[in-house]
Amino acid sequence: MEKPSRRIGRIVMMYYSPQLIQTMRDALDAVMAKVPMGHATPGLKAHLAEFILQTAAQGLTSYDGLVAAASNQIQPIISMLS
Repeated sequence: MEKPSRRIGRIVMMYYSPQLIQTMRDALDAVMAKVPMGHATPGLKAHLAEFILQTAAQGLTSYDGLVAAASNQIQPIISMLS
């Protein structure tokens, strides 16, 4: 899964396995499919991707868990970006 992070100054670099990276990509695609068409912007996708990365860094790494967690963020992010 993840290896210990490396600290460079104040930046923390996480290592994710290729399998987890694919899981996160698949989760992002699934969540973006739930976004209303008029709101499916690159900015919203970037926010959801960041949320998925943060969620995985906290230990939630299953596809279903990532999709559920990110899906709950769709409306708050849309509201924030509006």
